[in-house]
Amino acid sequence: MQESAVDVLIVGAGPAGLMCANALSRAGVRVRIVDKRASAIRAGHADGIHSRTVEIIQSYGLAQNLVDTSAHLHRAAFYKPGSAGGIERARRMKGFVSPNSRYSFTCTLHQGFIENTFISDMKTRGLAVDRPTIPTSIQVAACTEKGMANADGVDAHPVKVVLEHLDESQDTCPSEVVHAKFVLGADGAHSWVRKAMGIEMKGDVTDHIWGVVDIHPDTDYPDVRNFSIIQSNKGSALLIPRERDLLRLYIQLSHADLINPENGRVDKSLTSPQKIIDMAQEILKPYYIESTGDVEWWTVYAIGQRVAAKYCVDRRVFIAGDACHTHSPKAGQGMNASMLDSHNLAWKLTYVLRGWADLSLLDTYEVERRKFAVDLIEFEHKWASMIMEKGGSPGGDEKLYEMFESNADFLSGVGLCYQPSTIVNDRYQASAPGLVVGAYVPPHIFLRAADANPINFQDMHPADMRFKIVVFAGDIKDAKVAECIQTLAEQLDAPDSFLKRYGQGGWESVFDLICISASSKDGVDYTDFPKLFRKHWSKVYLDDTDMLGNLGGGGFARFGIDPEAGAIAVVRPDGHVGLVAPCDRMDAVEAYFGGFMRTNCTA
Repeated sequence: MQESAVDVLIVGAGPAGLMCANALSRAGVRVRIVDKRASAIRAGHADGIHSRTVEIIQSYGLAQNLVDTSAHLHRAAFYKPGSAGGIERARRMKGFVSPNSRYSFTCTLHQGFIENTFISDMKTRGLAVDRPTIPTSIQVAACTEKGMANADGVDAHPVKVVLEHLDESQDTCPSEVVHAKFVLGADGAHSWVRKAMGIEMKGDVTDHIWGVVDIHPDTDYPDVRNFSIIQSNKGSALLIPRERDLLRLYIQLSHADLINPENGRVDKSLTSPQKIIDMAQEILKPYYIESTGDVEWWTVYAIGQRVAAKYCVDRRVFIAGDACHTHSPKAGQGMNASMLDSHNLAWKLTYVLRGWADLSLLDTYEVERRKFAVDLIEFEHKWASMIMEKGGSPGGDEKLYEMFESNADFLSGVGLCYQPSTIVNDRYQASAPGLVVGAYVPPHIFLRAADANPINFQDMHPADMRFKIVVFAGDIKDAKVAECIQTLAEQLDAPDSFLKRYGQGGWESVFDLICISASSKDGVDYTDFPKLFRKHWSKVYLDDTDMLGNLGGGGFARFGIDPEAGAIAVVRPDGHVGLVAPCDRMDAVEAYFGGFMRTNCTA
């Protein structure tokens, strides 16, 4: 039997698995990804990518094609039963959009496009999905942290997985043993990895059944290109405009007609795309809707709202995406939450594999992502229940609008904020209240000092596996400020500073040092700053407007930073703020990294 060894074996090549595989391969991690499907999906499945997820994809430099190809949702329309029968429009309002987002819209297009984005990027580094391949057994041997640090140690690859290659036409052994340091189960709601590791799913499946069809519509429905929530006396529907003039219909179906009496499960064969469209026609009256041409994709499902009891076993086997949380698609969070799981985990695995961080860092994955899943399921339970009301409950309409509007940050993803932990320290939050510790780095335009180029703050934080150390300084022309900046540079450059102690012999591979000054573009040169802050000309920025006065300025005020006092922000590799502190509290920064990082060592 063939045997191989990898750092990370990923089971499942959906959005969660591909996000993780791509991020790890960029970091130089030896990764393998397998999937039971013979080919990638080309239509249907998940289709909504919210603002924060687009920002994350952009941090890998991959969002532009997504933005250009997708449909953009800016507005939501709500319909209720009309006084003369049928439905009537009750309200239109902004969609899943937050004023704190860089992208003021939701992108919609089929899941396969997102998957292919990662597959294409992985291909440039020689990584491809091994398909069709399934795991048949998994064993986790006892291991120690010492063994983890030693690549030749007996416990270096403690997870043993037997794979079965299903394509008999390939000239390969049908079975293979893979020895891995870590395994990620991203294999969907019926996850083999989760079941094999004995992880329980908690929650339930409701008796609400929905049909989904993707069509090219012929309709006189006036909000066909807006996200629509429709509550009628015939049932409920959600309409989502898509790329290429497609329209997705979510249609509430009769429970009694779709349950197989032999096993009590939803049986897709008991309905058809046309029956779903027929039901849509009833719900949308007095408007008509028909499909022109063939239905591109369709399915039927019952809402399941469940979360795994735990996300990892022995700090070696992890689950992500639908493998650890399932919920209603009515708020379009499934694919988004799945990719955010992997984005959170990838940098932590990388730091442990490189020997830069303790194994305990991996515990924060479950702490951060499971709480988010629990909060999401609680929200979606209420949200789905409101949508399925027929609009007749007293005050029900206003409650629905209020919930939609008040949860814009949550729905768009920009409201995600991780709670205090070893990698989230909010003790000195008052030094920069607008940079919320635990939350993501917000968008803002600063001016690059060397060439007066306006740069988005988020673009200073690419997903390159480095911590960003952002020093907010006052006006360098002020003698007191200049002295403070020089003192800070000397502290950072000292042999015992965190840059040197945790920099693995070359700190710029672990940390990226950025300086943002309150100086004006006409008053300073980037060479006025200490050499440490300008190891490259692009690392010094100004809180000033661009040459036309249209972009930038007001950053210190927005972040609540006193220009005279300044502040230091530590931004994690996943773009979340880990710490803010006054410039004179280097001890806080030292203690932060001392909580989980290892001093200089070799992986």
